[in-house]
Amino acid sequence: MDATTCLKSLLLAINQYKSNRSGANAAQLHRQVDDVAGLKCARLLASGQVLPSECLSGLVELVGDPNTSPALKGTIITLLAQLAASDEEARGVLHSSYNLTGALASVIHCNSATPREPIVLQCLQVLQRITYNVRISHCTPYMDELVAFLVQHVQSPNDDITMACLGLLANLCRCNLSVQTYIKSLSQVKAFYRTLINLLAHNSLTVVVFALSILASLTLNEEVGEKLFHAKNIHQTFQLIFNIIVNGDGTLTRKYAVDLLVDLLKNPKIADYLTRYEHFSLCLSQVLGLLHSKDPDSAAKVLELLVSLCSVPGLRRLLGGAVFRAPGPRLRAGSRRDPQGRGAEPEPGPALLHWASLPLDGPDSCYLQALLLLTELFEEVIDSGLCVSAGSFLEQLLPVLLELLQRPEAAGVELQVQRFCRRAARVLDLLLHILLRSACRWQVGQQLSAQLCVSQVELLLASSHMDSGLSCPVTGSGLSQVVAEVVLKVLELMSRFRQLVRDMETSFYRILQDQRVVTPLSLALTSDRREHVQTALRILLEAAPLPDFPAIILGESIAANNAYRHREAELSMHEALPSLGRSCAPLSAAPSSPSPQSIHSLIEKLQSGMELQEQVKDVRVSEIMDVYEQKICALASKEGRLQDLLEAKALALAQADRLIAQYRCQRAQAEAEARKLASLLKEAERRKEELQAELSGQMLEAERAKADIEQLLQHNGRLQADCQEHQSLKGSYNELLHRFNESDRMLKELQTAHITLNKQAETLRKQNDGLKLQQDRILTQLSEKEEQVRGLETALQEREREISGLQCELRQQEQRASSLEVQKAQLEAKLQKKEEELSKHSQMIAMIHSLSSGKLKSDTVNLSL
Repeated sequence: MDATTCLKSLLLAINQYKSNRSGANAAQLHRQVDDVAGLKCARLLASGQVLPSECLSGLVELVGDPNTSPALKGTIITLLAQLAASDEEARGVLHSSYNLTGALASVIHCNSATPREPIVLQCLQVLQRITYNVRISHCTPYMDELVAFLVQHVQSPNDDITMACLGLLANLCRCNLSVQTYIKSLSQVKAFYRTLINLLAHNSLTVVVFALSILASLTLNEEVGEKLFHAKNIHQTFQLIFNIIVNGDGTLTRKYAVDLLVDLLKNPKIADYLTRYEHFSLCLSQVLGLLHSKDPDSAAKVLELLVSLCSVPGLRRLLGGAVFRAPGPRLRAGSRRDPQGRGAEPEPGPALLHWASLPLDGPDSCYLQALLLLTELFEEVIDSGLCVSAGSFLEQLLPVLLELLQRPEAAGVELQVQRFCRRAARVLDLLLHILLRSACRWQVGQQLSAQLCVSQVELLLASSHMDSGLSCPVTGSGLSQVVAEVVLKVLELMSRFRQLVRDMETSFYRILQDQRVVTPLSLALTSDRREHVQTALRILLEAAPLPDFPAIILGESIAANNAYRHREAELSMHEALPSLGRSCAPLSAAPSSPSPQSIHSLIEKLQSGMELQEQVKDVRVSEIMDVYEQKICALASKEGRLQDLLEAKALALAQADRLIAQYRCQRAQAEAEARKLASLLKEAERRKEELQAELSGQMLEAERAKADIEQLLQHNGRLQADCQEHQSLKGSYNELLHRFNESDRMLKELQTAHITLNKQAETLRKQNDGLKLQQDRILTQLSEKEEQVRGLETALQEREREISGLQCELRQQEQRASSLEVQKAQLEAKLQKKEEELSKHSQMIAMIHSLSSGKLKSDTVNLSL
């Protein structure tokens, strides 16, 4: 089943369920929703066509209807979640055209008493997706109830509900003053702040970044924010944010962390703190390492952060140094698995080239942000100390940039042309910034060709957006403005290189004399952007002296554009004046307001400077100034109200135009279907008449056919009998054929086995002969070894006899040694006795000597034996 048929069946099931909410219709609608979800036709649903629009409107209406069954609601919300997860365009369509936000908020409000229901979590998750980077009006139905529910359940026991509530609340609070004011007016706001501060210590980095984002949106310029983002704490906050960006729990966490840091950088004080953050270089190196990721969404957010850092002069200087410095060892971004990971990190330059050169059908945020970042960095490094490194990188960059200016493959598709023009505008901006340095100008001129510029201009001038006449100005077309901008930038590039590139000057002046260049020039000269006007004026100064320049046509085009703008302003003013008069009536009727005649007379007298003292003697200058102040305040108030009314009217007109366009599409489709049905009806009537004529003839033939059928039935009976016999014979034949095939197969297998066995037997015979020869050699060697063993045994016996004789002799020597030892002991005992006797004799001599009182000289005494 194709997508269109499936959507028609879905629309029919929606209408049937609305008219009769029976179980059968609910089941039928449930099946149709599942079929559409299985087709994955998200791009068709978001295309804005009549049939998909009606289907989405009906589904959103059923989601917001409290009488719809919960099971069916859950199925529809699953389909809408699948659509919201497809791309940015689908999310924008669901939010702006179908008010899905209000429908889901009403579902949450109806189930606020039971927050643990699965449908509540489902609605919160879908709301978080479709409200990301989208400003939600406070007038959306059930917005106050939704915000109160989120504030109440940010600390739910269920972590999934807590995370969904925090993420959705972060989306609603970001850059939305009305939601911030409502939250601050709640009575439990202080307890809510304490809850958010406590969540900063949560173990999930996603919860931490959600809580910190909400605190930054609500308290950045208040007392709580002064304490939270004080100079003493801001370095820890920076470290936390960079840690979440580098080591976050996924792309979603990284997105919110980047958005938080981008919002903080808008505060000059915090931006100054970041320039003095001591670890910024390391954190910047880690962030640059994320550019080597393969996820385009993650890379787009990193590039957005780097572009935001370029808005701070000091940070842009550091970023330029980090990107264009000479290659060398650098700290690698740590991770949870390798927090101390160090090594040579790849340079960010090739990664920037990769994201800048993505194809047009890729995510445009990646290549646009990459080109914008390169433009900012080259603007920083012009005439700085990093020019040498930037010059080496420029050699790799220039071929890529010139390749991006080539004609796209699908040049006729409006979306492709729009994407090509946006990227070409960024590429040309980058080239024009590079040309500010004379050394780089020569380097670009070596690779630039006149043919490339001419083909670029021809492609854009030949498009339908530059082909409008003076009677139908294209000033209101956004794509026309982009095409005109690219044409003028190419012309400016050609103007700067007309003396450096071959044939560039001739091609440049030839294009300026083309009448088609009038449209981009007139659009730029009547633009409200200063740089466009300046570029157009520079081109006009070059083109005006040329003989064939269509100056008259340019003047008429400018006049037509101005008249178109004036007519639009008048229509808007006339529509806004009645409501403006009603709103300003009380102000003009105030008793303290001076009359216009007196104010104008005072103004004239002040301007002329005459008769002031004669006619206004009692009026002081301070009173005149008070009158001026009152008048200016009144005019300012009127201007503010007029501006609000104009904006409201513009929104109403846009919505009315959208409804009218939708109605016209539906009407055109209905008329086309009606014409188709009428033609089908006529064709059916004509066919009916033809079939009636054929029917009368066929009835006659049917009677003749009956007799033929009887004969054929008899013949068929005979044929059936023959067929049965043939079938039985065929079965026997098949059985015999099967048996024959089986026997033949077995014979072939046995023959194959026989051949194999013969080969094996021959192999075994050869092996047996070899083994016999080997056995004979072994037996011969064995007999020789036995003879050697017997000789060794004889020698061993001789050695044993010699050993036994030596052992006997050893025992005899040991007996002699023992007898000698006994004799030695006896002699030692005798010697001991002799020594004892000698000591006794010595003592006796000493006693005799002492008794003789020393009469004898000591040298005459002989004590020796």
